[in-house]
Amino acid sequence: MPAGVSWPRYLKMFGASVLSMFAGAEVVHQYYRPDLTIPVVPPKPGELQTELLGLKTRQADSEKP
Repeated sequence: MPAGVSWPRYLKMFGASVLSMFAGAEVVHQYYRPDLTIPVVPPKPGELQTELLGLKTRQADSEKP
């Protein structure tokens, strides 16, 4: 008897927790629809919007004599 409960009760709770985990993952996946498209041409350096522009200006300022 795991955790002091009977096997049938333990298996029911385990099954319910696994099903609720899968259902929650599916709801989140449907809500936050990932962008699974792959661009034909990869973006050029500098076109990515994820780059830290403030870091670039600080590095450029520190390299000036």
